Amino acid sequence: MSDRITITVPDGAFEAYIARPDAAQAPCVVVIQEIFGINADMRAHCDALAAKGYIALCPDLFWRLEPGVELTDQSEAEWARAMALYKKFNVDKGVDDVAATMAAARALPGATGKIGVMGYCAGGLLTFLTAARHGADAAAAYYGGGTHKYLGEVAQLNTPLIMHLGEADEYIDQQARSQIENAVQAKYNIKVYTYPGQNHAFARVNGKHFDAAAARLANERTYALFEHYLISPTA
Repeated sequence: MSDRITITVPDGAFEAYIARPDAAQAPCVVVIQEIFGINADMRAHCDALAAKGYIALCPDLFWRLEPGVELTDQSEAEWARAMALYKKFNVDKGVDDVAATMAAARALPGATGKIGVMGYCAGGLLTFLTAARHGADAAAAYYGGGTHKYLGEVAQLNTPLIMHLGEADEYIDQQARSQIENAVQAKYNIKVYTYPGQNHAFARVNGKHFDAAAARLANERTYALFEHYLISPTA
């Protein structure tokens, strides 16, 4: 079952897509958008999580700029609009909005209190920053562009976190990937997975660089992480 909820913050309010499982009680996962808004891909990720027994929420993080953005990567015009929005986007406020979504999720009827965070592209960066600044029970960041610029926050990151990076990512080059790997190698709670030959957004369903095998492997790792930390009675 899917719906929309409204989340109130000090400077306004925004919507979040929510997909619920059949179970009466469930842990929550906040799914953080790419630069394309709450589009069909983000809703599909939420629906897949709900099918696995999670309450999944995807907040509209562009609401201060333009509420209700829904774009794809299929045309130059959509790319240009998405990039223009992201250039104006305040990352720090976005992280605060994710934290507000987490708080709203924990208060939902049937929520167990356990919460995970996962995000793609810009959402991958926000996943990393949210885990560092606000914590979560588990987090999974998919090809978070710009993460290497925030590695000073690794020291305070204690959330179990996995990071999925494409070996041929055109936005996260080898130098940036090496910086990330070197910065987290001493952190027992952080694991970086690199996917050979994969471009940026290899897990974007119906995206130009979608790779079914790599996406399936990354998602299996994410689901295993969430099952261990959000569902397992020993977590």
